[in-house]
Amino acid sequence: MHSPHDPYVRVRGAREHNLKDVRVDIPRDTLTVFTGVSGSGKSSLAFGTIYAEAQRRYFESVAPYARRLIHQVSAPAVGEITGLPPAVSLEQRRSAPGARSSVGTVTTLSNSLRMLFSRAGDYPPGAERLDSDSFSPNTAVGACPECHGLGRIHRTDEALLVPDPSLSIREGAIAAWPGAWQGKNLRDVLDALGYDVDRPWRELDAKDREWILFTDEQPVVTVHPVREAGRIQRPYQGTYMSARRYVLHTFADTRSRSLRAKAERFLTGAPCPVCEGSRLRPEAMAVTFAGRTIAELAGMPLSALAEVLAGAGGEETARVLTGDLLARIGTVTELGLGYLSLDRTAPTLSSGELQRLRMATQLRSGLFGVVYVLDEPSAGLHPADTEALLGVLGRLKEAGNSVFVVEHQMDVVRRADWLVDVGPLAGEHGGRVLHSGPPEGLAQVPESATRRFLFPEVEPDPPVREKRTPSGWIRLTGVERHHVRGVDAAFPLGVFTAVTGVSGSGKSTLVGQVLAGVLADRQAGEESTAGDLSCAAATGLEAVDRLVQVDQKPIGRTPRSNLATYTGLFDTVRKLFARTGTARERGYTAGRFSFNVSGGRCETCQGEGFVSVELLFLPGTYAPCPDCHGGRYNPQTLEVTLEGLTIAQVLDLAVESAAGFFSGTPAAERPLRTLLDVGLGYLRLGQPATELSGGEAQRIKLAAELQRTRRGHTLYLLDEPTTGLHPADVEVLMRQLHSLVDAGNTVVVVEHDMTVVAGADHVVDMGPEGGDRGGRIVAAGTPEEVARAAGSRTAPFLAKALRR
Repeated sequence: MHSPHDPYVRVRGAREHNLKDVRVDIPRDTLTVFTGVSGSGKSSLAFGTIYAEAQRRYFESVAPYARRLIHQVSAPAVGEITGLPPAVSLEQRRSAPGARSSVGTVTTLSNSLRMLFSRAGDYPPGAERLDSDSFSPNTAVGACPECHGLGRIHRTDEALLVPDPSLSIREGAIAAWPGAWQGKNLRDVLDALGYDVDRPWRELDAKDREWILFTDEQPVVTVHPVREAGRIQRPYQGTYMSARRYVLHTFADTRSRSLRAKAERFLTGAPCPVCEGSRLRPEAMAVTFAGRTIAELAGMPLSALAEVLAGAGGEETARVLTGDLLARIGTVTELGLGYLSLDRTAPTLSSGELQRLRMATQLRSGLFGVVYVLDEPSAGLHPADTEALLGVLGRLKEAGNSVFVVEHQMDVVRRADWLVDVGPLAGEHGGRVLHSGPPEGLAQVPESATRRFLFPEVEPDPPVREKRTPSGWIRLTGVERHHVRGVDAAFPLGVFTAVTGVSGSGKSTLVGQVLAGVLADRQAGEESTAGDLSCAAATGLEAVDRLVQVDQKPIGRTPRSNLATYTGLFDTVRKLFARTGTARERGYTAGRFSFNVSGGRCETCQGEGFVSVELLFLPGTYAPCPDCHGGRYNPQTLEVTLEGLTIAQVLDLAVESAAGFFSGTPAAERPLRTLLDVGLGYLRLGQPATELSGGEAQRIKLAAELQRTRRGHTLYLLDEPTTGLHPADVEVLMRQLHSLVDAGNTVVVVEHDMTVVAGADHVVDMGPEGGDRGGRIVAAGTPEEVARAAGSRTAPFLAKALRR
């Protein structure tokens, strides 16, 4: 028996995912780091076992009524865990925040500022005191009624909606309308309403054109579809929606990024004429504090806001509320984010900025005696920002908590009190604890993939890559976007370029928005203008035949999207199953083996393998389907086997195992080989998109791109491709990216890993700080030249990497 005050978290018989009956003791009240290559099992141990068990125990403690709502959240596969305190998960995965989410809402600082204005603001004579909701643009009582709290209004006109008036409606004159059946339906409804859909648009009566594009009416009419050979199409009731209404509705409500982007092309945005961009009603804007409105304070950098609040004084209520605000702001500025303003929208933040904002919020929670389980908190952070992160982790520990961190950044690993190294490799070749103890003990574990990176002196120096010579240059002149102001930038062609700088310095703006934008426009045959891409001029674009931008956005938002569907491998697999003897006897086509259509799938979960569990008082989650238990298919479909495996078992294969299983099938071998080449051999073919990290999603996209036949000079843009990767996996990925350059292409990466930067041919360093104190090119040249640059935050870290 262990004491209830056991100083260790003791795990016995952990078998989650690939863990092999793991037994490990981890001391409490320490900073413990879990390391290992991607897919080794470290996250399965930290999150899938330790945190999942703490979550399960919490659920067991709640009322029976609430337990009925969450009984489907399964327990982890583990024999026993003792000495486990309550746990808080702080996963640092990229999210897709909405346009209304901001620095203020992420940190809850907006709540405190609204309370300050409500309780201690200066009101006009005779004005009624407002509650805090009246100062929020996200509530009905606070939002400007004209722009609904967005600060901008979006309008459209005939020239935007109908770019080619020589076309008829049937020929697609209304470019803003959707394609496929929905667009055909709208045309058929117009036809049924008596409008001529076959005359050129410009020949239609002006009054008719106005109604078709801009009416708010939504008449319902019986549509008689044109009969097609072999198809019976019955009459149906169709509802009309004008082009303007469709575009505004799609822009405001769709969750699809691509549909929203398409709708945005048919809109022009301008500051709201009523609230002038403040997003609030006039009565809220009439209240001031320290002589400023809430919109003015929310628009200030946090460091400047703190100065205003510190000098405000006032009654006891004001002093208490400003004191709380200053303490909260201090935590955010400590993490190097003092340049952000409360009204800065979350979608414009880098992943590193979002991660640290959430961590700052957690630091102020005042919890103690808990286990914080963090997922790669250094992901997306410049080495200079990592120092601040380590300070915060130390403070969480000093407050009486245990801090368990899944991490790949060796500077964080070196500062750990305790190290748990899992491996030695990924998938079925991992799942063992190779070392559990102080970090220096790992030097005695030769089979660890982490050892040579933590102790570089135990390995011979890697060969130095010869620097390549550029074949040309892309030059951007007068870049003006966000806080990148008046920058002239040059990117060499035919080489590997790394763009560096602290978080918020403008790297992603320069590369992911401006450079990508001018290239995408040229690819689409359009002229880039200063208005839409904030670039006065761009030269050298003609040397690039193709642009490939590989980001870390999810490959799907539900378990229905997975590795096999995204890479196209699933089509091949379904065809192979349809050719089996059993499938032919039963008349099963390839469609029978799709979990996206009825027939072969499990209808309880609609083929997702999971059901969504709404917890009411907690965030919703996914639990395995109670009928198919995650198998996705009905029993009849699973009676068909290919080489002894059902379709569900094939989807459960790791990429590495699948490569052997499909050996001799070229259509399957190619995508599997490229997935192995980018270090994803440990992922399962049917692994849901909801389980993938941003780094894994990016490498899946890269693999999908690599399997295509390449033609012409391609420029690859990648945003932090090493995020979430163990240094050993970084080596694998870099071999692939450098091979693309060796084949005559150009690779540009936004990167914080100094090992990658040191191996680049050209470096562009931005800064010197983030936000308004950044946005300039501090240095550009070879890694050696940038490492010597004065005033560069990157230089000392790059010099250290070059020495290694």
